[in-house]
Amino acid sequence: MTQGLNALPPLAALTTPTLTWNEGAPHSAAFDDVYFTRGDGRAETEHVFLGANHLPQRFAAWEAARPFVIGETGFGTGLNMLCAWACFEQHAPSSARLHLLSTEKFPLAREALEQALASWPLLAGYAQTLCAQWPAAVSGIHRLHLTERVTLDLHFGDTTERLEQLDGQVDAWFLDGFAPSKNPDMWQPELFQAMAARSRPGATFATFTCAGIVKRGLKAAGFNWQKVPGYGRKREMLAGSIETPPADQRRQSTPWFTPPTPAASAKHVATHVATHIAIVGAGLAGSSVAAALARRGMKVTVIEREAPGAGGSGNRQGALYVKLAAETNHQSRVYLAGLLYSQRWLSQQPANPTLWQPCGLVQLASSDKEARRQQRFIDQHPLPSEVVTAMENPALTETAAITIEASHGLYYPQAGWVRPKALCEHLLSQPGITLQQGDVSSLTQRESGWLLNLADGSTFEADQVVIASAHLANRFAQTSELPLQSVRGQISELTLPAGVAGPKRVVCAGGYVAPALDGVLTFGASFVPNNATTEVTVEDHQRNIDELRQTLPALVEALERAGVELAPKHLKGRTAVRAASPDKTPYAGPVPVADAWRADYALLSKDATRVADKRGEHYPGLWISTAHGSRGLASAPLCAEVIASRICDEPMPLEAPLVDHLHPGRRIISAIIRGGNT
Repeated sequence: MTQGLNALPPLAALTTPTLTWNEGAPHSAAFDDVYFTRGDGRAETEHVFLGANHLPQRFAAWEAARPFVIGETGFGTGLNMLCAWACFEQHAPSSARLHLLSTEKFPLAREALEQALASWPLLAGYAQTLCAQWPAAVSGIHRLHLTERVTLDLHFGDTTERLEQLDGQVDAWFLDGFAPSKNPDMWQPELFQAMAARSRPGATFATFTCAGIVKRGLKAAGFNWQKVPGYGRKREMLAGSIETPPADQRRQSTPWFTPPTPAASAKHVATHVATHIAIVGAGLAGSSVAAALARRGMKVTVIEREAPGAGGSGNRQGALYVKLAAETNHQSRVYLAGLLYSQRWLSQQPANPTLWQPCGLVQLASSDKEARRQQRFIDQHPLPSEVVTAMENPALTETAAITIEASHGLYYPQAGWVRPKALCEHLLSQPGITLQQGDVSSLTQRESGWLLNLADGSTFEADQVVIASAHLANRFAQTSELPLQSVRGQISELTLPAGVAGPKRVVCAGGYVAPALDGVLTFGASFVPNNATTEVTVEDHQRNIDELRQTLPALVEALERAGVELAPKHLKGRTAVRAASPDKTPYAGPVPVADAWRADYALLSKDATRVADKRGEHYPGLWISTAHGSRGLASAPLCAEVIASRICDEPMPLEAPLVDHLHPGRRIISAIIRGGNT
């Protein structure tokens, strides 16, 4: 398939800068420049970036339902972003929202960030919130929820590459970074072109420099600029705007992925009346979408035929884990971003009752082939040890706090286990969410939105609909073309006898074993494709026992020495049906009109380069989040952000190629090119 977007930059660990300190102010050794002016850095930020962009006035007058978006080149210590956040809280109406996004190629270590921001006691609360969520130095987008109304996306990597991959538009730019004379690689024509292409009409900018390369680059990209008084010893600086940004041409060769016009923004551009959105399904996919939309002020009704977490999200414990490909692909990039996002997102959930335990996860190499694959992954992905590290025994045994016989493995410190059912119940208890029992049998498109027809003959109206009903998500006429595979999974539960302890970390191999919860060891889960039965079976219990023997034979021996007969008849369990797509990537995005796609892009079946110049047609206000398989804890929360961000006309939490990779219509295009079925 042709690829219209620029190639995704390689996944990599980033270099943290070498710093020297002078009276609390950091100085970059590599660029021989300061991060902020000593003594009055905050005043300079307020003059250069807040004042020249007229942010106090614009915040006070902000009435749009979408957030106000600020883009920054060079996060540095975060001083500019924190000042913008404080300004927003001081001036904006209570219904307004703020979305911050900033690029950074050399992110500070957390300790250095804390030390730098300690220079500003009045910003201490903001700094503490930022530092508590500070991500690992991994290239990509890291979304942080600073408050209910303020979101920060950190785009780690080269600034121009990051902006070229940005799926979103900006209202005001902070053109920062080290001076052009110190950092010429950043201040290039491609940077200004990327800024222009990601700007909304009328977007403003401000920058401390008046260098000729900056003035020429801005003008060539379409910005109007003028010199305005600078701060302190800097007599002049630049400020300006762009009235007519260039059209986004990135999806010319993949027009089917062009996002639909945001209905929420079009309908409620100058009002705070929340759009009413119905969500079909109250598992992790549905409840995380509901919480994401409710946080944005939407009125949400979740319709569930049984109870929250009744399906695949209903187990007592579930593992937050990923299995990343040795050779980086888009699926791995999505799941790594999802793992890191879920860890931050879960850390913001209440500690009582315990919904999430960040105990870490050991992924064993159960064969020599798997050990070689893991080593190849580590060699090609030099990620920080706080994300993943290769381990051998005896470190594996010491880390898991249980005897491990496998010689090789990977350790994910930011993984762990979750109580999925309790998490779903908590998410659905948020203000703005109503849970309604019912079985949605069909959907009818109306001029004003959607009519949900329930099996009992009743109906329900909503402006927009999100389908999140796992393997049943394609039973509607609008989604019937999306292929889904039912996968039966059964977990087994065993009460541990006195004197026998399970692992302290989640241990994964063919299945997973979680640390005991209330004295009960949970292990499994079986994996039976094309099976939608839900009764607990002896056969699946035996599968789980066999897997436990292979993964943790020392634990099985300890159980047997304690007099436990490890047999199906002594186990409790639970079975659920998960949903998977043919390519094992979730579906998250707008629902395509399959017949229109087949007609509009029919020529692809004869020549994959013959792309019709026509945007993909989607059902207005109809979305889907499904096919999360056994890794839903690492994918569903981030996919919820993908859908909520698109509905609310916000910058996306993933790079544009990864957003397109999740698009439900990908299977339709693949089928057209192959000349077969989806």
